[in-house]
Amino acid sequence: MSAYDKQIGGKHYQNFSIQPSKFVIENELLFPEGNVIKYVCRHRFKNGKEDLEKAVHFIEMIIERDYPTIPMTEEEEYRNAGITKEEAERTYPPKNSWGMIKPPETSNADWIKGYKEWKKGDCPHN
Repeated sequence: MSAYDKQIGGKHYQNFSIQPSKFVIENELLFPEGNVIKYVCRHRFKNGKEDLEKAVHFIEMIIERDYPTIPMTEEEEYRNAGITKEEAERTYPPKNSWGMIKPPETSNADWIKGYKEWKKGDCPHN
């Protein structure tokens, strides 16, 4: 009798035509990949959602191991935004002729209204 013909502790792998562990070994998968196979195969018969969450966790480990995030350079960030560094510095945020950030455009009516509210003491900023 082969070791794959029996199962110690449960029957959740006996429903498959090939044991997940045999599949992992015959395909020379690494430990995290093997665990993904194991948890995805058994989730309906053993621990349900928890097994799928474990599989996702192992997938995240594989992604982190095989596809590390490399931070973008400043030049790449501008290129992805579709502007040059000079354009960004010139236009974001808008500056006046002295190099100071311009306040948002407001009309004279807005200024007058705000002044009157301030004088009456109705200004919410007081």
